[in-house]
Amino acid sequence: MGLSDDHLIPLVDQGLGNSAYLVDLGDGRALAVDASRDLRALRAAAGRRGLTVAYAADTHLHADFLSGAVQLAHDDGASVLASAAGHRAFPHTPLADGDETDLGGLTLRALATPGHTDEHLSFLLLDGDRELGVFTGGSMIVNSAARTDLQGADRREELARAQYRSLRRLATLPDGTAVWPTHGAGSFCSAPPGTERTTTIGAQKKTNPLLAAPDEDTFVRQLVASLGSYPAYFDRLAEANRRGPGILAGQPRLSDLDVGQVKALLADGGQVVDVRPAGEYAAGHIPGSLSIPLRDQFATWLGWLLPDTAPLAFVTADDQDLSELVWQSYKIGYERLAGRLAGGMAAWLADGNPRATTAFLTADRAGNRPYLDVRQRAEFAAGHVPGALGIELGTLAAQAVDAPARPVVACGHGERAMTAASLLERAGHTNVAVLDGGPADYAAAHGHHLVQGTEDATP
Repeated sequence: MGLSDDHLIPLVDQGLGNSAYLVDLGDGRALAVDASRDLRALRAAAGRRGLTVAYAADTHLHADFLSGAVQLAHDDGASVLASAAGHRAFPHTPLADGDETDLGGLTLRALATPGHTDEHLSFLLLDGDRELGVFTGGSMIVNSAARTDLQGADRREELARAQYRSLRRLATLPDGTAVWPTHGAGSFCSAPPGTERTTTIGAQKKTNPLLAAPDEDTFVRQLVASLGSYPAYFDRLAEANRRGPGILAGQPRLSDLDVGQVKALLADGGQVVDVRPAGEYAAGHIPGSLSIPLRDQFATWLGWLLPDTAPLAFVTADDQDLSELVWQSYKIGYERLAGRLAGGMAAWLADGNPRATTAFLTADRAGNRPYLDVRQRAEFAAGHVPGALGIELGTLAAQAVDAPARPVVACGHGERAMTAASLLERAGHTNVAVLDGGPADYAAAHGHHLVQGTEDATP
């Protein structure tokens, strides 16, 4: 799409639903766009090509991950390119609309595209006068635009109107111009489902429903109506990115803790997070621990459900990647990682401590328990078990009193449901079961058809 695959390397974070980009500038130097603090994939891609990152551009003050630009400046001497309107508190090249950066053969032009954030820039990559592509961050994304409520619900319509103007500005670029967004499917910064993460201006003019809106008011109504909930940590991370993340001296490590240290941490207000698969947690866990299985979405739920101020101890399985656990935590600003329980649950039990269990039931064994669906509201509306109560996982701790007694808790597969069950157990609920499967499995086992709509969901 204008720049060969050999020179433009997308780096997809499946858990957060985002893409960073590494551009090989052809002389041993590279441009990084919207790099995360977790630089492992970027380092590997650069290393394979013998590249040093000379420029690190951020399209906006990210709310969903800590930027890697400060680390790249420290490690590689990269020049950080970012909006002057962001008032970042660390050395960078402050850019305004129309400012250009000579990359040595290619040119990067800043385009003011507010809406997702006030200070949002898109970066147009030029080869002479030819538009190769545009890094659109959270402005134009594939078949949508990113959310406009991160500055507060009171400003979402104002910023949606800014987003309207920004998308139409981008739509004036030539049809063949590649569009390289940061946010994609799976991002809570608002992206529709789908496998495509890049597109072209011409394709978006044909397929993006927001660009098809006949006027600004219709655009605003459509965009605002699409906004669902988002993780709690989003509200604090943009300011952390404005200040600049701390420099890391190397690979952060997770220390081993003995049982006594874990018990002391709990007594002092710390949290125990059990990252083992849902079935292992169900079979036996530390009472009061929070289940967040280690998978691509781990960071999202850690940041949604726990504060970043409490020390964390982890219960892990022997074969789990501890570096993945650490980096997912660090990339969203969770650094108070006390360590992991050495010896796992076997050590806990050998010390004479109690364990709790949670029923993990296949659909045919779930019986007639009240059905609690903890998926996102849009998922619930798309198809749920008749009579199900919908409470999103992100709000469940605050709404535990609304949960039915003796529920079977369900999501799409079981991971989020096990997290929900651990929250309910912490809130005092007993005899909680988790569905090993999803709504279609339950409906098939009980002779139901899934229904659509949100009439059963809580506000």
